[in-house]
Amino acid sequence: MAIRKEDLYKMVESLNEEVKKAAFDFMEFLIERSKNKKPESWQKIDELESDNDPLTEEEREQLESKDGYISGEDEKREFGLQVDLP
Repeated sequence: MAIRKEDLYKMVESLNEEVKKAAFDFMEFLIERSKNKKPESWQKIDELESDNDPLTEEEREQLESKDGYISGEDEKREFGLQVDLP
């Protein structure tokens, strides 16, 4: 599916200033990923020792909660990231 640059520009322009930083960060991530290269911060994470600590009671409750999960589509709508183009 070909995406026109003009459509991308319109999407970015429609964002409020608060959200544009997140969009910028995500675009940087996508560019790095398209080069099959992990962002530097991810490489640092890979170098850390594994965390073998058991889950806390609070973490266990969050994982078991039915209210703790949200679909990607719902999250996009909640944060205003879903844009339907004509």
